[in-house]
Amino acid sequence: MSDAVFRETAAEPRTQSVPLAHLSLELGHLYMEDFEAGPERLRAHFAEVGPWVAAARAAATARAGGKRARISTCFLVDDYFTRFSTPAEVVPMLLAEAERAGLSVDYLARESGCAVTGKVPVAEAVAGRIVESPPPGSYGLRPPAAQTGWLANGERSPVARAPQAMKRATAWQPPRETAARRHSVFLDVELWNDDADGHRTWSCPFLAAVWQLARLGLLRNEGEAVLAPQPHIAAGFPDDWDELPTLLRLNDRADPFAAYRTCSVLPNRFLPVEHAVCVILDQIEVDPGALLQVAERSGRERTPVPASVADRVSYVFYAGP
Repeated sequence: MSDAVFRETAAEPRTQSVPLAHLSLELGHLYMEDFEAGPERLRAHFAEVGPWVAAARAAATARAGGKRARISTCFLVDDYFTRFSTPAEVVPMLLAEAERAGLSVDYLARESGCAVTGKVPVAEAVAGRIVESPPPGSYGLRPPAAQTGWLANGERSPVARAPQAMKRATAWQPPRETAARRHSVFLDVELWNDDADGHRTWSCPFLAAVWQLARLGLLRNEGEAVLAPQPHIAAGFPDDWDELPTLLRLNDRADPFAAYRTCSVLPNRFLPVEHAVCVILDQIEVDPGALLQVAERSGRERTPVPASVADRVSYVFYAGP
């Protein structure tokens, strides 16, 4: 008898692979007010970023054993929470100030693409992969994140309840971080909010978590890669943000957009947001096919990658506005 096993090819799940660099280096993620402040604000930002970019490149080269490390740079423009100016005005100013500081932006992304890209509801798909880490000793009294839109890294303080007759009221208890080291640093993150008409607005930390998954090459929709870079072939930039590709490749010779690890150089006002990003990433069930592809490729390249997705993300925070 034969031991062969036959199955429908179409029934086998397919996960599209993406090219990977060693490091995705984010040169900034600024808000409307930063651009409204004019080129001087951008100039000051890139002046702060420059030395840390050099340090991040050196660290990536050392991690690659002294060999040439594949490093791509990116910049995220916030066009989700507030539409301002036009790409035709903003992008050339951004690129000019980066070049003045001796920096090159390989990829330009729009934050709205982390919510929806084309017809793909990216943020909604990622939200569907949230697997909350139950705190030790919890009994499921807390409503799930899918219902509340809030995600915590531990156990919240219990809600005060009216005591039953002849019973004492429950004493107050502090919140507790699940993975606390001696003392807790408890964080409760708002993932989204819905208005009276049912329109959902995703939070900055949640969209930033989606952005990190894309940069790590771990974002898929039905097996297909999401936020695929589009080449910049036009002479200039459009007057409408919706006419600008979600992810634009500005440098034809750039290393791949996605990478084994990411590093973001940001003003220190982003620290609370990025703390929330790590809490979210720790509780996302990432596409197993994408994880396996990264693990196999990094193994072949002898490039160790942390098992935890959140541990693949790093930051440099500089003091500034």
